[in-house]
Amino acid sequence: VQLVESGGGLVAAGGSLRLSCTASGFTSDDYVLGWFRQAPGKVREAISCISHNTGRTYYADSVKGRFTVSTDNSRKELILQMNNLKHEDTAVYYCAAEVASWCDHFLTYVRADFRGQGTQVTVSS
Repeated sequence: VQLVESGGGLVAAGGSLRLSCTASGFTSDDYVLGWFRQAPGKVREAISCISHNTGRTYYADSVKGRFTVSTDNSRKELILQMNNLKHEDTAVYYCAAEVASWCDHFLTYVRADFRGQGTQVTVSS
């Protein structure tokens, strides 16, 4: 499985960014896709997850109402639309994938079977 992220960058507080993750190599439809982020000096945080089979989603409280996760199955793409960005959203964002029916393991341990290389998001205050 390969995951390749794109779309990070620098944005002013209150602005928006769209992260994309192209996923390939799955041999089963029973998997979940998610995003986690890592900021310097902070604990790694799982912020969103979506089931490929059911479309069920999860959001961390820190991003709920501002971020939206979705998939474009025809393009095998995972998308994270981030609106109303705050300075504290600054971090390296990683997409992740795990062979599972739901996100329990990913959300509990903030790790997955596969992850991308990461993309930097910087929000200026």
